Amino acid sequence: MGKLKYIVSALIPLLLVNIAVAQPYKFKALVVISRSDDHIKMMTAAKPLFEKLGKDNQFKVDYTDDSSKINDGNLKNYQVFVMMQLAPFDISNTQQAALQKFVEQGKGWVGIHAAGLTGTEFLAKNTKYWQWFEDFMGGVVYSPHPAYQRGTVIVEDHRHPATKNLPAKFEISDEWYEFDKSPRPNVRVLATADELSFKQNKPMGDHPIIWTNEKYRRMIYIGIGHDPSVFANQSYIALLRDAILWAGSK
Repeated sequence: MGKLKYIVSALIPLLLVNIAVAQPYKFKALVVISRSDDHIKMMTAAKPLFEKLGKDNQFKVDYTDDSSKINDGNLKNYQVFVMMQLAPFDISNTQQAALQKFVEQGKGWVGIHAAGLTGTEFLAKNTKYWQWFEDFMGGVVYSPHPAYQRGTVIVEDHRHPATKNLPAKFEISDEWYEFDKSPRPNVRVLATADELSFKQNKPMGDHPIIWTNEKYRRMIYIGIGHDPSVFANQSYIALLRDAILWAGSK
């Protein structure tokens, strides 16, 4: 009897480990990054962070710079698409159509920084413009950003799951993307850039920097995120985590 008790006690930890390993992920997220050199340091630093966020919060992360993964067949495997520094003009018309279908099916989309480069400024000649994406972003067009500098983010909506754990304001260094106008009439603004805290290229007055377009089930754009320094900011990490969790929620 003593020997049997010993065997059972030895097996219990192994069984618990196997049960823990067998626990399913809540959802799968595909993170597609740009191949541009402009944000390579940030994208390199982001990979281990995404993997840790996934491990700590029970979602699976696939991280790639291969935009050919943006197709109907592959996207069926995911509940969240993270557009990490990947600009809309970085992907082909076929890939754009697949991503649009993914979003319109009610799946989650998290766009970070350069994902918001709407407009035709960087569009290659004779390339079809993705007008749907401009509308998706709230009908705004990107305009040249000011110099990289430290500034303040003001959180104006703590009711949203993506911003509920953020302080009233936090400082961060970034490029502070500007647009031809505020998207506010067409989106739900979660946070704005405090234009009193940095020098603008062309003041917007009302300067949203994080928002969601509620015409789509799970869409959020995060305008800040230029370089790896953002990952030393606990507010930014909390924002990224909660945005992905919300995008992947049922």
